[in-house]
Amino acid sequence: MSKIPIAAIVIAVLAMGYFVFVTDAPSYGGHAPETCANCHVMDSQYENWYHGAHENWAKCTDCHLPHDNFVVYYAEKGRQGAKDTYAFVTGNIPIAIRASDKTKQLVQDNCLRCHEETVESIVMGAQPFDRYCWDCHRDIAHTARGGSGSPYQDSNLYPTK
Repeated sequence: MSKIPIAAIVIAVLAMGYFVFVTDAPSYGGHAPETCANCHVMDSQYENWYHGAHENWAKCTDCHLPHDNFVVYYAEKGRQGAKDTYAFVTGNIPIAIRASDKTKQLVQDNCLRCHEETVESIVMGAQPFDRYCWDCHRDIAHTARGGSGSPYQDSNLYPTK
């Protein structure tokens, strides 16, 4: 048997090990908001969350990932992570980060999951329940502007008070 395939495997394992060590890859499987803020484009989102009402109660993953079960949770975490990694590696990062329709629905579902008793009368009320929670409660999760000095934050969506 040739030593070339074995050497290639050893080199690949060492390279992957180095990558995992340098990037602290295992932290991305966790729940720490600081990990989400590792990417500088998330600075204003992290800063806004940190100064918002949910800072003591919810982490990024509590709102932005599904909680159906372990498999669905990590499949979506992987999908979002792959999308973010692709954007970072290719430099295709939007100036203003906006939630996709899928993410909006995930966040809405999680608002209702955590605040089920509180919103039950609203959801079951006479008025149509046809808006996202943050349409009225914009400054709850991420505050109006937080402590961010980011020039890219959309002042039309996050007006100063």
